[in-house]
Amino acid sequence: MRIAVAMSGGVDSSVAAALLAREGHEVTGLFMKTGAEPPPGEENPRRCCSLDDAWDAQRVADLLGIRFYALNYKDRFLKVLEDFADAYQAGRTPNPCVRCNQWLKFGSLLDEARSLGCEAIATGHYARLESRGARPRLLKAADPEKDQSYVLFALRSGDLPLIRFPLGGMTKGEVRKIAAEIGLPVKDKPDSQDLCFASKGGYRDVIGRYRKGASRPGTFVDAAGTVLGTHDGIENFTVGQRKGLGIVLGRPAYVVRIEPQTDRVVLGEEPDLFVAACTLADVNWLSGETPAAPLSARVQIRYAHEAAPAEIVPGPGATAAVRFNAPQRALTPGQAAVFYEGDEVLGGGWIASKC
Repeated sequence: MRIAVAMSGGVDSSVAAALLAREGHEVTGLFMKTGAEPPPGEENPRRCCSLDDAWDAQRVADLLGIRFYALNYKDRFLKVLEDFADAYQAGRTPNPCVRCNQWLKFGSLLDEARSLGCEAIATGHYARLESRGARPRLLKAADPEKDQSYVLFALRSGDLPLIRFPLGGMTKGEVRKIAAEIGLPVKDKPDSQDLCFASKGGYRDVIGRYRKGASRPGTFVDAAGTVLGTHDGIENFTVGQRKGLGIVLGRPAYVVRIEPQTDRVVLGEEPDLFVAACTLADVNWLSGETPAAPLSARVQIRYAHEAAPAEIVPGPGATAAVRFNAPQRALTPGQAAVFYEGDEVLGGGWIASKC
């Protein structure tokens, strides 16, 4: 089979390509040049898709004897960055990894693979795809410490037969061992991290770079609307935040709500963070069909959250309501809520508001 591999220059995608080549597939490496380079003279330990990474991916491809293309995705990645900046300025906390997977790796890059005559695309994600019944199902990785199924909920159901995750049944230690055995030049390369495009200044620099001058000062208020102080912009805050607020009240205070229309950040105590229900927008069902009735599942509301039992009520269009069996801490608009039944991803959506 002709399979394209999204090669980032890291150890995971490199081993994925090596395993597929070892199985006898005709492998083509595709590298996305996003243009997300740190400023001159500044190192970014989180980085991926830099010029150095392109060189690492090329070296791996040469060692494996596979075709390799570096593609200019700077304009496409700009959409991810602008979405990221816009979300913060609208009082939401975005997850750019989901968008990158949705729009680029399993969107534009999959189309690119097809244009090159490839029949499938593979990545180094830690997740599994298995046929259960009449269609492929997206499952959690065998290694719970590395599972990345949460950031893959937005895959198009019709594309699942075209996707491969060679590392889904492996641990990171096993992957690095294979890289060492093969002699891959990236065998000891550190993993990239969340916000791989952010430089030393963090996500605020990204917002300032792509939405210059859009920051507006506002006020801190309590639940009753009493003004407690001022701040430099709502993009500096996220629900659940306690540290770095820039205000001293003589007691612990947490961000419980952000109001972009009035530029107010509502502060409260930790019990105020617990919410039992929320609404979702842009809901994606991996079966390709919206359930006709409410269903019970476990719902994960951020990457490090342990999925909790809930009832999901599909709504009109691509909407849904989630009602948790027990209140959850810091339900955050802009984050993904992903539905699980056992180890299977049923789908998910974006938290729009708390109920």
